[in-house]
Amino acid sequence: MEEGKFPLLGDKFPELEVKTTHGVIKLPDHFKGKWFVLFSHPADFTPVCTTEFVAFQKRYEKFRELNTELIGLSIDQTFSHIKWVEWIKEKLGVEIEFPIIADDLGKVAAKLGLIHPGKGTNTVRAVFVVDPNGIVRLILYYPQEIGRNIDEILRAIKALQTSDANGVATPANWPENELIGDKVIVPPASDVKTAEERLKKAEAGEHECYDWWFCYKKL
Repeated sequence: MEEGKFPLLGDKFPELEVKTTHGVIKLPDHFKGKWFVLFSHPADFTPVCTTEFVAFQKRYEKFRELNTELIGLSIDQTFSHIKWVEWIKEKLGVEIEFPIIADDLGKVAAKLGLIHPGKGTNTVRAVFVVDPNGIVRLILYYPQEIGRNIDEILRAIKALQTSDANGVATPANWPENELIGDKVIVPPASDVKTAEERLKKAEAGEHECYDWWFCYKKL
């Protein structure tokens, strides 16, 4: 993969050997069979990043319930990560349990396209959600000055897993959509016959439809 270029949705996450606070890890193989979230942050010992790490840790069990692991990254050395994690535990009473990549040479960030040319050498706030097969399924990219909504990352993983398991799509703000609540969307019909069958199924109560192209159901 060309340096400085994002892996795209549907791409295989690039094979990387990374130094972390938990030792050397090979990605994506280390998390084979699990989902994982790799998130980058601009720097250790910074306020917004600290709030994010606390927020991720406080929801770590919720991620694990979704068979999902976490791994952080910044262009800092391992000892900086360790001291920062110690500070968070001592001052804030939160123990960071997931590994943090020490990318002090910037090679991992360059490989994943995490350096914004207008923001110096610090990593931006990127999020990669990778599935158990090592495929990139979701990418979020935030500026340095905006902290992430960790609950939205959890929601997106739940939605992806629901879509994979049931062959459906999820609406805006799912599972609290303004039109259909926690119901899911049946993929649109791709031909006339399927469109006619959709309406018949709706009449039979198998699902509901606003029209042939907008059908939904309860899981």
